[in-house]
Order: sequence, then structure tokens, then C-alpha cells
Amino acid sequence: MAKEPEIDLMVFYTWGKSSLGAKFDPDFGKVIEWDIPLLEGYNYTFLNNTSKDPGSHHFKGIINPTLNQEIEAWAPDVVWVWGWAFDSHLKVIRYYKGKLPVWFRGDSTLLDEPIGFSIKKLARRFFLTWVYSHVDKVFYVGTHNKAYYKKHRLKETQLIYAPHAIDNNRFSDPNGEKTKRALEWRNKLGFHDDDLVLLFAGKFESKKNPYFLVEISTKLPSNDLKFLLVGNGHLEEDLKNIIKKDSRFVFIDFQNQSQMPILYRMANLFILPSLGPGETWGLSINEALVSGIKVIASSFCGGAIDLINEDNGMIFNPKSELKEVCQYIIETKKSLKYFANRQLLLTNHSYALITKSIINTLYNETVN
Repeated sequence: MAKEPEIDLMVFYTWGKSSLGAKFDPDFGKVIEWDIPLLEGYNYTFLNNTSKDPGSHHFKGIINPTLNQEIEAWAPDVVWVWGWAFDSHLKVIRYYKGKLPVWFRGDSTLLDEPIGFSIKKLARRFFLTWVYSHVDKVFYVGTHNKAYYKKHRLKETQLIYAPHAIDNNRFSDPNGEKTKRALEWRNKLGFHDDDLVLLFAGKFESKKNPYFLVEISTKLPSNDLKFLLVGNGHLEEDLKNIIKKDSRFVFIDFQNQSQMPILYRMANLFILPSLGPGETWGLSINEALVSGIKVIASSFCGGAIDLINEDNGMIFNPKSELKEVCQYIIETKKSLKYFANRQLLLTNHSYALITKSIINTLYNETVN
């Protein structure tokens, strides 16, 4: 976005400078610090966050007394807010309603909503409809996200398609170097060329449902099916105890961003068996597909419906379709040669497409 001549961009980071550097991630259960640059090539400022418990884990974790004044001092044409569920973000949305165009982005869906009527559900619907009544345009990420906004009475003319994307270039492999390193890593782990490697990468937590791989292993005892589980979390010890006698399972600790394009290429299939709540998209699906491997994704992943088709994977219900997943793995084993599948570049899910949507909308806002 910042490279576009039509856009003069300023990012206001509301968590504050305490968000910088290494942080203990309670879900991974370890200290994490990203190993790719996140603050290069654009203008930004870190705001003073006066919260007693700063962070994105609760509404009062983001409190910035000077935010509106600092935005006004920068004098923007448009204010774009990411997520409403923080004290300062909601105040910005309300303050600028009718003063400047207010744009919004969030990836919530209706997938986690309880079925049937309840007073709590109705009250939340009214509240969210009120929140979004302060927004002029919403940049929705996909099918389920759009349905969520329409349910809260946003009009079609307010909804702009800007799909969730990753840095496709970073995950592609034009010279084959990533594939070469993946093969070397795969061999070191003891995998053979004829093995079909099923990869799970993420937090070992209930939402991600890593136990589903154990269920698959009991239904498919074949020795040439291997399970690669990458990550950490509070379920890790229990998982390792359950499968300690099954040599087909290999565990690798959390891997940082620079390693992920290599990691995906070690596998033949990637699986994301999430149960929710909160799996609003699943960017690992994007990453796996751009890395050139097929994906088996849960229907509870918000992005599965937009990213997966019969050529690049399958969508399944993890509560009832274990048999179907096992059958897909068997059929894939018959037809898939190691690293023979063509790279599945996501041309319809890219930073370029997001930027184009922003520029077109910005032009229409400022001209009209």
C-alpha cells in the first residue's frame, strides 16, 4: 500500500511500544519474536497505551487517550480501523462518524454462532448492528465474512471485496531453493520418497483440534503414511503420550516465519482440522497452497470455502467426516508423486488485489 503513489499512509499502533520485541505467547507456551521485518517501508507511530493490562486479549487492553487528537493532527482523508473490540478503536469509529469516511476491516463470521434463539444472541446482534452503523465502508475478506456483515445490516454498496492474503512471493519458490532445503530436512527426519507426509502446523490447543491426526492414524495404519506436527501448546505433552508408541509421528517445535515456506514443502498434504470458535479464516491454508501442497481443511475455517476446490484439496466436518478424510488421503496417495503437484498460486488472494480495492474505493470516496 505504501508504495502506491495514490496513497499517503500512516499507521497508528494502538498497543504501544510494549508490543515490540519478544513476547510470551500463552497459547504456544513460549517466548515468540517474529524473524521477518514488520516496520519497514511505511510511516507509523506507536501510541501511548494507558491500559493497566495492555494487549489484544480484552476490551480494556487498548486505551489511547490521545488517539483522536493525533489522527486529527495528521489530517487524513479516510480513517481505517482494524477491529472494533477495543476501547480506543470503538471510540475512533464513533468519533469520526459523519466527520470523515470511516473504513473498517475484521474477519468475523457466523460459523461460531449458537443455533437457535437466545436473549444473549439477540442482544449481541443488536449491539453489533449499532457498532457497524458507524462505519461507511467495510473491506470483507471472503464469503463467510460478507455474510456476517450483511446479517448486521450493512448494505451491498458498503461492502468491498479485499480477500485475506499472505505474501505470495515469500512463499513461492521460483528457483527451487526452498524445495531443495525441504527435501534435505525431510530426509534428516527419516521420511522416505514414497511416504505421504501429512502436516499439522499451529498451536496445540483445543480450537486447532490436533487430536484429529491421532484419529486418522488409528484408521490408517499404513507405515508409509507419516504425521508431522509442528508447534507447541498446552496439549503437547498429552499428544506425545498418546502416540509415543507410534513411530510415524514426528514433532517439531514452533518454527518462525522464515522457515514456514520450507516447512510446507516437506509435506504432501496439509491439514487444518479446527473446531473453532475463532478460526475466522486460517491463513495457513493460503500458505500451504502457495507452497504447492494440497489442503484438507475443516468447514469451521472461515477461508476454506473461498480457497479450496476439488483440484487443490477438500473441506470436511471434523465432527462427522473422519471416514471421508481417510478416503481422501488414500486416494491422494495413489495419485500423488512427491513434489510432483504443480504450485497452486493464489492469484485471486494477493496483496495486489487488496491494494487495488483500496485505491478504487479511495478514488470513489474522494471524487464523490
